[in-house]
Amino acid sequence: MSVTQQNKLLIRRFIEEIGNTGDVTHLDRFVSPECIATDGKVRVRCGVAGMADHVRAVRETYPDLHLTVGNQIAEGEWVATQVTARGTHLGSWLGMAPTGKPVVITGVNVDRVVDGLIVEHGGAANTFEALLEIGAIRPVTSAEQD
Repeated sequence: MSVTQQNKLLIRRFIEEIGNTGDVTHLDRFVSPECIATDGKVRVRCGVAGMADHVRAVRETYPDLHLTVGNQIAEGEWVATQVTARGTHLGSWLGMAPTGKPVVITGVNVDRVVDGLIVEHGGAANTFEALLEIGAIRPVTSAEQD
């Protein structure tokens, strides 16, 4: 198996074994202590502990979270993974009280893998649909525009 294929498999296993279970016991098998999380231009060193905090926080908001891996594209150290997240909004999210409503969030994770560990994690999620689903935002009707 090529290194690129191994990197794609590592990311798939990370999503399935960590993201889908919330069990961070073996997170160090996937994430480097030097791991950096990115969000746009912001880069934060999170390491294993920060990634564990992130996984726990997401699972508190969506305890029944299930992630489905779609297409993966890899080149060199980089792996882009299409992900669909489904869960029930049962914890605070962006300061909003739980609604108990199901949500679907689609996104793309972009990870860099070096020596079999994730050293950089970022991406983008379409939270717009989820915000509509839980009623946090709503479309304006034509009558309201007048």
